[in-house]
Amino acid sequence: MGSYKTILVEKKNGVAKITLNRPEKLNSINKDVIQDLSLALEDIRKDENVRVVVITGAGDRAFSAGADISMLKEIKTPVEARELTWSAVEKVLKAIENLEKPVVAAVNGLALGGGCELTMACDIVIASDKARFGQPEINLGVLPGWGGMSRLAMIVGFHKAKELVFTGDMISAEEAEKIGLVNKVVPAEKLNEAVDELVNKLLSKSPIALKLAKEAINRGPGIDVEAALARDRELFALSVSSEDAKEGLSAFLEKRKPVFKGK
Repeated sequence: MGSYKTILVEKKNGVAKITLNRPEKLNSINKDVIQDLSLALEDIRKDENVRVVVITGAGDRAFSAGADISMLKEIKTPVEARELTWSAVEKVLKAIENLEKPVVAAVNGLALGGGCELTMACDIVIASDKARFGQPEINLGVLPGWGGMSRLAMIVGFHKAKELVFTGDMISAEEAEKIGLVNKVVPAEKLNEAVDELVNKLLSKSPIALKLAKEAINRGPGIDVEAALARDRELFALSVSSEDAKEGLSAFLEKRKPVFKGK
């Protein structure tokens, strides 16, 4: 197990717990977080002693508020969007989806943008009643770029996905549970207890059976996921390099209302 800049990794009794550790930035995701997650997941994949993985956020305000806006603002062209951002993030999310072990998201606060997309790649999502979910990228003039359109539609259905992406609205943990984005909502003070209960239940099952069940269910919908994610990638690249995106991101950082011109 290596040393990481932006995450904490604890292995104990067959469980690997990954904590996004940038609470002062609402655990937003930058290049260092992406690299650390990639390295940690590869280490966990190889560790036969790890049977269940838990991902959570440090502090009590956020699981992850999404991509670090300063990172997105550096992107100037569709090529940069694809190569510098998407490829690395896609590797992390696929590593979670393809990991031959159950991955549980313990959502302790805000799960917005890339943070919400991270939960979608996990197998089971347990949320605090203080958690909030959403894909607010549209408010910045960009699209969800980390699978938040295709995965979201597969999880909650096309109409609800369009509503969430088109409006950029946040929803409560209870609403997220109602539409299938979350498996279970518990009082904030009971989150760790609920996650531990689930983890212990998973540890009691056959690792081989869990591995095969995960593979079968992931392949079950009959949707060409690779093609859908590739389409998301292209649309994100086009949106984030647009003039509207530059305006939206600048307005966010300058704390003003954006003026979009459709360019």
